[in-house]
Parts: sequence; structure tokens; C-alpha cells
Amino acid sequence: MAKLFLVPTPIGNLDDMTFRAVKVLQEADLILAEDTRTSGKLLKHFEITTQMHSHHMHNEHKTVEGIVDRIKNGQTIALISDAGTPAISDPGFLLTRACVEAGLEVDCLPGATAFVPALVNSGLPNDKFIFEGFLPVKKGRQTRFLSLAEEERTMIFYESPHKLLKTLKHMAEYFGTDRRISVSREISKLHEETVRGTAEEVLQHFESKPPKGELVIVVAGKSKN
Repeated sequence: MAKLFLVPTPIGNLDDMTFRAVKVLQEADLILAEDTRTSGKLLKHFEITTQMHSHHMHNEHKTVEGIVDRIKNGQTIALISDAGTPAISDPGFLLTRACVEAGLEVDCLPGATAFVPALVNSGLPNDKFIFEGFLPVKKGRQTRFLSLAEEERTMIFYESPHKLLKTLKHMAEYFGTDRRISVSREISKLHEETVRGTAEEVLQHFESKPPKGELVIVVAGKSKN
């Protein structure tokens, strides 16, 4: 049956690719990729020769209707992002919603997502948590921090290396210098690292050792005491 597959891809180690993910990509009629150059290397590694089209945040509004029509006409489409699970801080939501509204089947495979290992590795409570993704760059940033200052659940954020120090300084300012924080970088890669401590301690660490690679920040919620 024609459908949309959301297929997670490795966030680092290629061995994290599942057998099912490879099979789906091999058998699909078309693969939609966030960056065809990045995904091309992945497909070549697993000897996947399926045709690939570009599908990213700058063109997804224009391409969704055509993709839905392809599925209606009997094609099976697989969507992948550069790394991790599509639609988690990556393109995928608009297409998924359009397929659901059109009554088409959507199947998301289980697989790599950066925030899950970062949360588990943090040592912070993970029975209840919220995923915030990327914080606003400018407009709305202060408002977001103020609204999260009273949050009692563990909070998860994505951040780029060149913005990490700014974000950690804001967290120390709005959450308190003694708030527990864990920062994981290069998850599943050769130089994987998790730094844990207070907001002040983690900030000092990365001030002395500038970070590289994509980062996940896990922040303890406000204490109820």
C-alpha cells in the first residue's frame, strides 16, 4: 500500500541505521532528503540506489501538495533528514499533517533521535520532561526563558556550538547558577562527550574548552522545595 515513511537516520555512528530503515529506503519509489549531498553519502554506504529529491524547510511549503498526489497515485515515499528522526527540529511536520488530512497512511520507523540518549545520560529525572528544541535566536528569547524559569520538569534543548556559551549564560541568569545542567555533544561519534554540573560549572568548562559538534542541553526543572 502506498504510504509515507518517516525514516530515522544515524546521528553519528552509521551502525545505528536499522535493517528495516535500509529495506524501506531500498524499496521506496522516492526518497525525500533534507540535503541530498549529505544523504547521498549515507545511501551510497548502504548501497541504496532509490531516486532522491530535495525536501527542506525552504521548499517544503511548495512541494507538499505534489508529494501527497504521488502517494495518492500509488507511490511509496520515504522522508529522511540529515540526521535523526524527521520532524524533530527538522522538516517533516507539514508533509505528515498533509498526508493525515488526506487520509493517507503514515508510518514513522523507530530509530535515532539525539535527545533520548542525552536525557538518559544526563542523570537528571527523566520520568517527566519537555522538549524545547532550538530556542528563539532573538525575538521571544527572553520571554521563553522567563516562562521556563518556573518549569519543574526536566527540559531539553538543541543548540549549535557557536551559540552554546550565550545560551548557558542565559540559563545561569534565568534559572540560577546552581541549576543542574548536562550537555552532550557528538552523540554516538568518536569524540562523544557529556559534561554535567551546575550551570556555572558547565559554563566555565566550555569557556575553557570551546565546543565542537551539535549539542543537546538537558536542564533540571525548578526544585519544588
